[in-house]
Amino acid sequence: MTQARTETDSMTGSRMNDAAAPVTDAEIFGGHEGGKLSVAATRPIADPRDLSIAYTPGVAKVSRAIAEDAALAQRYTWADRLVAVVSDGTAVLGLGDIGASASLPVMEGKAVLFKTFGGLDSIPLVLDTTDVDEIVETLVRLRPSFGAVNLEDISAPRCFELEDKLKEALDCPVMHDDQHGTAIVALAALRGANLVLERDIAAERVVISGAGAAGVACARILQAAGVADVTVLDSKGIIHAGRAGLNPIKEQLAATTNSSGLTGGLAEALRGADVFLGLSGATIDESLLGAMADDAIVFALSNPDPEVHPEVAAKYARIVATGRSDFPNQINNVLAFPGVFRGALDAGARSITENMKLAAAEAIVAVASDDLGPDRIVPSALDPRVAPEVAAAVAKAAANDGVAQQ
Repeated sequence: MTQARTETDSMTGSRMNDAAAPVTDAEIFGGHEGGKLSVAATRPIADPRDLSIAYTPGVAKVSRAIAEDAALAQRYTWADRLVAVVSDGTAVLGLGDIGASASLPVMEGKAVLFKTFGGLDSIPLVLDTTDVDEIVETLVRLRPSFGAVNLEDISAPRCFELEDKLKEALDCPVMHDDQHGTAIVALAALRGANLVLERDIAAERVVISGAGAAGVACARILQAAGVADVTVLDSKGIIHAGRAGLNPIKEQLAATTNSSGLTGGLAEALRGADVFLGLSGATIDESLLGAMADDAIVFALSNPDPEVHPEVAAKYARIVATGRSDFPNQINNVLAFPGVFRGALDAGARSITENMKLAAAEAIVAVASDDLGPDRIVPSALDPRVAPEVAAAVAKAAANDGVAQQ
């Protein structure tokens, strides 16, 4: 183990221990009072000369130059490196549809994470509308002000339509993090778990409980990574061909998943399964885990309350992960999105491709590869090595896919 590795572990371990201590309401509200963001100048204004350069009359020369050549805005403004963190407040954390204003503390927090881990500036935009076309129109009109869009906490199935329409309307990276950030880290964790168990991910049977934003994206990225046997369940049971009442997204799942042709509920799905991926918020009976294959993998990712307590899951599974920071193997989106957007912007990418997401997952696993184990299948969410490695991998994939402009 290298000295750098030891220093990183020492730093992140200390922070994790601090995070595990009880947090009071006073600390929580105090940590949000006045908001969590501010705008800091990158150029000092200490005398009239500084003022004449930063503002009038000097700024007029820059504005005229951009008016003649719009591409100069990338060099002389912050827009090219600015991420818009956008939400309508309809699916906030585990709180549900709480509205735009109540979602703003979460979006501010996301912006803090972008800066802390990715070195990117971002601005929270919470919109007082749930109309997909209105949101698209708003962001199209604001396009000169930012370089990428991070969609956040938008309810399914509207989130799928919104992301698709924005990707078509905007010439910049757009990613719904609840979908793809979760999927990237889940794939990375599954890769890590299989390296520990010395198994082939392509040979596994994976069961996903939850057909919302995260569940659908996880199914898609696992299939793209080579998993042939994926079964997805919603609140009514296994999604399968011929099941009545499926929306268009679930109809696509029915056509592309459940190669074994299973019907029924979670009991039928989990029988003999190698992997359980929980993204539904529902509590499951531990007896169902006993029917899984030997050396099973259980990712109970509902937060703050996993589908099954990790100590209970450990009785039946070889490897267990959750979305919580107080148990090993935390599946946290912060391992993905800062580096994904940083890499996309570094490359001048016009979009975020499937290969860029796959590259991000591989980079996350690579950071943990020097110290993999049943309780460490992904790096710590606070590991400072992750975002730069993810960014480099994503930028390279963007170039390979022909979407880079740098």
